[in-house]
Amino acid sequence: MATSTNSSNSSQPYKPYRHLKTLTAHNLAVSCVKFSNDGTLLASGSLDKTLIIWSSATLSLLHRLTGHSEGISDIAWSSDSHYVCSASDDRTLRIWDANTGDCVKILRGHTHIVFCVNFNPQSNYIVSGSFDETVRVWEVKTGKCIHVIKAHDMPVTSVHFNRDGSLIVSGSHDGSCKIWDTNAGALLKTLIDDKLPAVSFARFSPNGKFILVATLNNTLKLWNYATGKFLKIYSGHENKVYCVTSTFSVTNGRYIVSGSEDRCVYLWDLQMRNLIQKLEGHTDTVIAVSCHPRENKIASAGLDGDRTVRIWVQDS
Repeated sequence: MATSTNSSNSSQPYKPYRHLKTLTAHNLAVSCVKFSNDGTLLASGSLDKTLIIWSSATLSLLHRLTGHSEGISDIAWSSDSHYVCSASDDRTLRIWDANTGDCVKILRGHTHIVFCVNFNPQSNYIVSGSFDETVRVWEVKTGKCIHVIKAHDMPVTSVHFNRDGSLIVSGSHDGSCKIWDTNAGALLKTLIDDKLPAVSFARFSPNGKFILVATLNNTLKLWNYATGKFLKIYSGHENKVYCVTSTFSVTNGRYIVSGSEDRCVYLWDLQMRNLIQKLEGHTDTVIAVSCHPRENKIASAGLDGDRTVRIWVQDS
């Protein structure tokens, strides 16, 4: 069920999202879900140790990728959508060919759970964050680690490159959100250093000017990177325990989309901050969300009491 709460601030009336399909192929919690950058594929990772590649158009299962010895915490796509990288509790990252399903490289070096991963826009680097409290930058071609950054005092919960790949934002359970120079691996700015609450997720906006930060007190904040000031707060969802992901939707209006521990997907108007819609149907925490790059389509992932990926669409 999809509950629409308010109209958007745009001149066009808001068209609610509706449930299209439920994908059931994982045996344990689905920890992450991401559309490829060209929109043709969807990847989901699970604590069942598998990564599944789906067709975005038909929502059929194309590949089930196996090789990790522990659960998968995060996944990231290369810019050309040819490769997908998985971060695992087995302390490794694996780069897979999404077309063949083959594992082409294993990145080893972290000494604890690898919790988060992203490609830079050029896709020649991968950044990863771990419970070993470090951020690592890897060279994709060689698989070599070029920077080991002692980034935080507690587990690193998210890592993300900005639009041109020159900056990395990292968030941590230590309550801080930091900005790093990619090439030098040097700290440029500490955006937040509150100790409490823990930072559960952080990412740059598509234009690279803002950073969306989630904290474990049911709050999402939009920060201006240049000034270090926060501009907007989005609330109403539940997020106190898990590292729930959120993202930007820009295909039909500008929205913030987030999972929630009350088993719903939340959509806010980016500018007005008002709650636009709440998508209901999952039977456990919605830990991850992803917005299709071109279509009005959302994918959401549920934890162990759910184990599904749900697809939501907006009718044109």
